[in-house]
Amino acid sequence: MTLIVKIGGSLTRGAAPRALLAHLARRRGLVVVPGGGALADAVRAVQPQWSLSDGAAHRMALLAMEQMAHAMRDIEPRLRPARTLPELAAASGIGTALWFPAALTLDHPAITESWDVTSDSLALWLAAEMGARRLVLVKAPGIALPAPSGNRAADLAAWTARALVDAAFATMAQRFSGDILLVPADAADRLDDALSLTEAAGRAQRNEDDKEGAPSP
Repeated sequence: MTLIVKIGGSLTRGAAPRALLAHLARRRGLVVVPGGGALADAVRAVQPQWSLSDGAAHRMALLAMEQMAHAMRDIEPRLRPARTLPELAAASGIGTALWFPAALTLDHPAITESWDVTSDSLALWLAAEMGARRLVLVKAPGIALPAPSGNRAADLAAWTARALVDAAFATMAQRFSGDILLVPADAADRLDDALSLTEAAGRAQRNEDDKEGAPSP
């Protein structure tokens, strides 16, 4: 049972999120998606200076996510690098996978090359491609999130209006039938609750492995 965890770019603009990465790396069944953070901010800054097209800026921002993945892997070596869907499935089956997105997303015909599609929507796209059970978007510490309404469309509209997700997110969510949760990075209990699905699946799998490895009576 796969669960996608996207680390918001705001968490990479200051001190490295070492504790968060270590917390995620101890688990099984997760795929971590890096935000572009300060590296994507540099792309936003240089685009008008150099009169770059949105297509070029989009591709550069994807490579900013790729660079951030390299940084996260260096910070937390227990994260398992993966680039293709089979690699992601294999890596998350034995631990926590770290997505290097360029191989799957650069020039993909189903992904619009626009600032409307940021790392949030790319995490959602990956969740749909992998048939994930849940997508967790880890946002900045202390961020105010609207209370869930019980209506998915209304929640997506509220998130979009508050710029908690990008402009393409609500449309791309139509391809994804799993849960979507927003969690502040400093809400440890809420994050653990959001990860509980994969924790339960991991325990069940370990129990099955123990049974298979037990000697026959």
